[in-house]
Amino acid sequence: MQDRTRFFIGGAWVTPVSVTRLDVENPATEEVIAEITLASRDDVDAAVAAAKAAGPAWAATPVAERIAILKRLLAVTEARLDDLAAVISAEMGAPISMARSDQAAVGTGHLEGFLEALETYAWSEGLPNGDRVVKEPVGVCALVTPWNWPLNQVTLKVLPALAAGCTCVLKPSELTPLSAMLYAELLDEAGVPPGVFNLINGTGPVAGATLSRHPGVRLISFTGSTRAGVEVAQAAAPTVKRVALELGGKSPNLIFADCGDALETRVRASVAECFLNTGQSCDAPTRMLVEARVYDRVCDIARTEAEATQVGDPSRPGDHIGPLASGVQWQRVQGHIACALADGARLLAGGEGIPDGQDRGHFARPTVFADVTPRMAIWRDEVFGPVLAITPFADEAEAIALANDTEYGLAAYVQTGDRARALRLCAALHAGMVHVNGQGLGWGSPFGGYGLSGKGREGGAHGLDEFVEIKTISLPDAWR
Repeated sequence: MQDRTRFFIGGAWVTPVSVTRLDVENPATEEVIAEITLASRDDVDAAVAAAKAAGPAWAATPVAERIAILKRLLAVTEARLDDLAAVISAEMGAPISMARSDQAAVGTGHLEGFLEALETYAWSEGLPNGDRVVKEPVGVCALVTPWNWPLNQVTLKVLPALAAGCTCVLKPSELTPLSAMLYAELLDEAGVPPGVFNLINGTGPVAGATLSRHPGVRLISFTGSTRAGVEVAQAAAPTVKRVALELGGKSPNLIFADCGDALETRVRASVAECFLNTGQSCDAPTRMLVEARVYDRVCDIARTEAEATQVGDPSRPGDHIGPLASGVQWQRVQGHIACALADGARLLAGGEGIPDGQDRGHFARPTVFADVTPRMAIWRDEVFGPVLAITPFADEAEAIALANDTEYGLAAYVQTGDRARALRLCAALHAGMVHVNGQGLGWGSPFGGYGLSGKGREGGAHGLDEFVEIKTISLPDAWR
């Protein structure tokens, strides 16, 4: 078992004030793999103080020097991708092949996206009226990240904060702290100055809430559930700090008969996308809306694909899904499945319980429901597990109405052979991102959503915008 009880504050691994410990579990084996400390308010104060002290010098550091550090970080991260993948696989159960190709790879992918954006980012610009607008760092930023894509969210917050000249305090999920602590070592190796980046571990109700309320913090960037995001915003309101929220989703996936010969390929890929990361993705396409004339065929394809989905040991290479990240999450998913059955959804594959052949770990059965209606909880509620809901529609207008029948608005997916239809749907769907025929976002594109899915964007130039203040300078005409 690893001793990871220290915090990274002021450029060093320091002994916390708190003596409260927490075991970190491998969700596939239920074995304890590390012990961490849960921060007290005093620990939060120490981390914020270190970030505040480092702020003026880092804000004054030329952009070119900050970029040079990020380029060194790129090389350091590339050299440690296998280590990052192994840690993520152990702490949250991502299969090792997927942990390398998806989970760890974001460490370089997002950095490349930010570096490209920085090449043309407008730190200063003149207005037609003669005034000048400059962008300056917000100040001390609190970054609170989740367990499902641990490195992804860390990089989408830490990298733009550093690039903008901000200092920061990172609080990763207490379920998956080990990858963030490894990333702290990479940042240090790349030459990030002491105090510019700080890391504490802790719970949301103590460390997260203290950061949200802290008068020394000027921005809090949070990724997690909508419920927790509301609490963060409420706690931040009295100090009028800036708040960026990346929250939940219940993303629709519209399947049209005009896919033609590609229909089976598109449906199979859609099921796989829903089950990726064991369904623990906020933008997963969990509501499959299907044109009525191919509904039965699509249900059969989805059932076959779910039954063919392998569930197994995340330390074993291959194309399979791993466990849910915790016993608590497993229980939540089981509750959603039971509720769908009680509401009358037709079970096509999977269901309650653990997959055959599993005798330990938080493994769930890949599950597909058909005949799901908007009155059912499985239609509305984010499951965060390998559970797909299928619903028929009669025509394009009904498809749009059903897709937009949600308080979330993170992502939407469209499968069609008609380009004109795809463009109409992209305009009509209420979502921050629309993926057509399996196309993913490029590095540097903005990630974020509408409604209860949050506010603000992450990635590239739009992600940098979250970490800067806008100052307007009006000089006498003779000095312009």
